[in-house]
Amino acid sequence: MATRGSRSEKVKRIFQQFDGNRDGGLNREEMAALVVAVNPRVKFSDEQINAILDEVFRTYAEFIDPNKGLTYDGLLRTYDDGAGDVDRDFDALGLELNADETVKGSEASSSSITDERAVEAQKKQRTAAWAVSPNHGIVFDETWKLVDDLEILVKRLKSKQEKDGKLKADNNGNNNNNVDAFSDAGWSRELGPSTEISEKRIYWEESSHDYTVFVKELGVLRSKADGARSREEAFDGHMAIGSVLYEHQLFKEALVSFKRACELQPTDVRPHFKAGNCLYVLGKCKESKDEFLLALEAAESGGNQWAYLLPQIYVNLGIALEGEGMVLSACEYYREAAILCPTHYRALKLLGSALFGVGEYRAAVKALEEAIYLKPDYADAHCDLASSLHSMGEDERAIEVFQRAIDLKPGHVDALYNLGGLYMDLGRFQRASEMYTRVLAVWPNHWRAQLNKAVSLLGAGETEEAKRALKEALKLTNRVELHDAISHLKHLQKKKGKNNGNGNGGEGPFIVVEASKFKIVGEKTTLRPDLATALQIRAFQRVTRLGKCDVEAVRKEMRDNDVPVSYSGSGGPTKSIRKPNLEEILRRMLNSLKPETFQGAIKAINEKILSVLDDSGSGRVDMGMFYAVIAPLCGGHSDKRKRVAFDALLWRPVNEGSSQITKTDAIKYIKLLRAIYIPSHGMSEFLEVHGEEEADSTMTVTFNQFLAMFDDPDWGFGIMSTILKLETTDRNRHGNHVCSVCRYPVIGSRFKEVKARFSLCNQCYSEGKVPPSFKQEEYKFREYGSEAEAMKAKCVCFSMQSHKKPIAT
Repeated sequence: MATRGSRSEKVKRIFQQFDGNRDGGLNREEMAALVVAVNPRVKFSDEQINAILDEVFRTYAEFIDPNKGLTYDGLLRTYDDGAGDVDRDFDALGLELNADETVKGSEASSSSITDERAVEAQKKQRTAAWAVSPNHGIVFDETWKLVDDLEILVKRLKSKQEKDGKLKADNNGNNNNNVDAFSDAGWSRELGPSTEISEKRIYWEESSHDYTVFVKELGVLRSKADGARSREEAFDGHMAIGSVLYEHQLFKEALVSFKRACELQPTDVRPHFKAGNCLYVLGKCKESKDEFLLALEAAESGGNQWAYLLPQIYVNLGIALEGEGMVLSACEYYREAAILCPTHYRALKLLGSALFGVGEYRAAVKALEEAIYLKPDYADAHCDLASSLHSMGEDERAIEVFQRAIDLKPGHVDALYNLGGLYMDLGRFQRASEMYTRVLAVWPNHWRAQLNKAVSLLGAGETEEAKRALKEALKLTNRVELHDAISHLKHLQKKKGKNNGNGNGGEGPFIVVEASKFKIVGEKTTLRPDLATALQIRAFQRVTRLGKCDVEAVRKEMRDNDVPVSYSGSGGPTKSIRKPNLEEILRRMLNSLKPETFQGAIKAINEKILSVLDDSGSGRVDMGMFYAVIAPLCGGHSDKRKRVAFDALLWRPVNEGSSQITKTDAIKYIKLLRAIYIPSHGMSEFLEVHGEEEADSTMTVTFNQFLAMFDDPDWGFGIMSTILKLETTDRNRHGNHVCSVCRYPVIGSRFKEVKARFSLCNQCYSEGKVPPSFKQEEYKFREYGSEAEAMKAKCVCFSMQSHKKPIAT
């Protein structure tokens, strides 16, 4: 990062490079040449160039010489206000500073830790950077007095809290108890330069006596601001007080000042924007979003006056929405920011990261590569690009990009952790454990890294080291999966000891048997292929938490929130909405989910359902069909789920007002259901639907006929009965029984082979895995949903055996 001195020298070199006539100003032709030269990959039209120049010459009118154009001071101010990246532009033009300029620049901005006066001078310079800005600085002389008094109060508070050891700092800008990553927020913090939030987050001790005194004295300053001679001067005072407090990370107090400024001038963008920033830092994402929306409304209604702020508002609004879990909505605002400002590398990075978060990997890669082109040293962008590449199967390239992120920022927890996961996927367990060790060196309390380190060590054959790592993880959290992992390790060690005793240790842990050799005993035992399919659907249901949403919520949405009818490309009427609007509906239905959990749900729904419903890529979704597709996986009795699915099809414009649905709709729905949830069977069937639609377009289907189609085990969604069984049993534990293949405790149904008497868990049974020591021509399994069922069956068996005993003579 360039210092203030070297920045000014770089700006001067850029200015001189394009001041062709050496008149000390950049006219429109020279400015156009600069814009094009520093953005070589962007193809500007003449209209775009003229629009950019109009905005620059209007916004920085005070720096425009009528005869010469934009002065050097004006160009410097554009960089100070975040219109470009000095270092990137300087490098893109291939310019260099000579030795004299470098020394001069470093002297101008040098600071010494031991020189208190230099530190104070730098603080004043930072204050001046925002305070003297022509767009959002201090206007009235009396306000400067308030700022000086406030700086003294803050300095006094800081000195007392540091002396008492009450001031806490987090060098990563995160509270490690709440955050699972150290990635920069990437947000526009101020109205001027688009900068990251401070790398060193400070936590003030608000319950101390010193802080109480500070707040009381601060109230006196606020009263002085309120007593100003005019409303404008009072506004200026509160904005300045808020800005100083924000700079010192006194966010709660800053928010009070910005809120007061909002009351004084409700249509001004600046207090809403800064209040939104405060609220976001304080973890109040919904309130933050509301303030940014007010800022956006004020900016859009204020004409060109606030046009230069729109990209920053869009970016911060997107971040606030992500904080609520609304990733699809956030993508919309990041796109708007990137369109308005094609060189806004943060907007592009955030767009790419959000697209990755909803499973749109190719689009994510494109946005992230563009961000890296604009800022090659952007470690976070490299990290998310590597994650996107890994999701697309480009693992070797992903490793290179992860390594680049780590080279740029050696302590980048996300990059280290995700690279460890990639190595695990590739079976390179030793390298994975090294990555997790490096994560723990930066973040010792990262229990997931500790757990994954144990798993990777286990994969590398280092059982004792894995056991120690698991015990360390157990100290950090008491989650049940850690107890299961420890139990798993113990069983493996016992098995290893037995194998060493009988010379059988070289045999693999399991063999895979073809499906035809798996037979079932009893009508209640699930067929292996059905269980495999149902487990995948159940996994989706659990990730999306749809099972926690009562199906009546779907009916309520249809009843209370009607959707306007629109016409698709084929001409048929539909009730369709855009994906971000659908996300808002899902947020209401899943309102109990934490933001990060909701993000995971949206990603799964986007990948599995919306990608099929929006196969044309229009970004719009048929809501009647969507409601019908999710209804079978919602909570509630199975009959009610099917009824709501039928009602959702009735809700579609083509069926509205009728008690029956068209056969075309019924067939299309069933095939969509199979294409989404049983893709190995359903997609080819879905492609055949159009011929049947034409043949049966005039026929209708009653609810009872719909049920027959739905429950058909071969052509309908008969798998639902197995899903219902999993919903009631997949958390059941079976005492001390462990799976004979994976050695984990059996959770869910237990499948017992009746002849060899070994047991399998749901997963191993569905995959056809059996222990290598039990090789048979065929295997017969009986399913137990709980240990109570197993005990009951055992009692029945003993009773039958006792009846078969011969009578003694």
